[in-house]
Amino acid sequence: MSTQHPDQVSFLNGRTRLYGIVGDPIEQVRSPEMITWELQQRGCNAVLVPLHVRESEFDTVMPALQRLANLDGLVFTIPFKARAFGMASHLGPQAQQVGAVNALKRLRAGDWVGEIFDGAGCVEAFRRRGLPLAGQRVMLIGLGGAGSAIAAAVAGQQPARLRLHDLDAARCERVAAIARRASPATQVEIGPPVVDGIDVLMNASPVGMLGDARLPIAVDALPASLIVFDAIVKPEVTPLLALAQRSGCRIVQGREMMRGQIARMVDFFLEEG
Repeated sequence: MSTQHPDQVSFLNGRTRLYGIVGDPIEQVRSPEMITWELQQRGCNAVLVPLHVRESEFDTVMPALQRLANLDGLVFTIPFKARAFGMASHLGPQAQQVGAVNALKRLRAGDWVGEIFDGAGCVEAFRRRGLPLAGQRVMLIGLGGAGSAIAAAVAGQQPARLRLHDLDAARCERVAAIARRASPATQVEIGPPVVDGIDVLMNASPVGMLGDARLPIAVDALPASLIVFDAIVKPEVTPLLALAQRSGCRIVQGREMMRGQIARMVDFFLEEG
């Protein structure tokens, strides 16, 4: 037990600036510790805290939350990245392209600017692992806010083939159009999840999060040559990644994507505006 007196705590005081991550559920997130650590490393008197906002109460809670005078920014996770898009007065280039945001910051004038970093974080995670996406055949499952951003960023890496799947047919068509604009030479197609003829399998759906034992693809085993990525951060080893490990595949975890976007997200929060 620490013997430090409460008034000696140095990381939190009345001048601390607040950032929050908004989701429903919220217990799976890693942003509070990771972004707070990055802010503290940069000498900022700031913390990021989890904010559990019920999906049914989002439109009521968020306008009031934005009026907090010491709140400088927000991060959004499932299921709010598309809905948060409408909270921004100004949009960064990725958010404009994808139609979703996972970060909002308050400008000096009081307006809010939004951007999305999931795609950049995913590509950075693969880069750090020395796993190129150029020329690969990619299967991406889930095209919500994170999945749409991942699709655009992966397409920008010039894969040979990008196959997209989501339960929302209109969303599939919209994201396919984004991917084709990002890489005209890539074969972009829409269809059910497959692993035959695929080099990289990506899950950006919430299937497998927390206590969900389901798989996002109906298979009993995976080709050992496959690289498998899951955007979910908790559990760190999702049912899909556990199957991939049993099958001898290389895996990339959601926390690696999160690490890939942390520095860029904090840069965004701290830029003068």
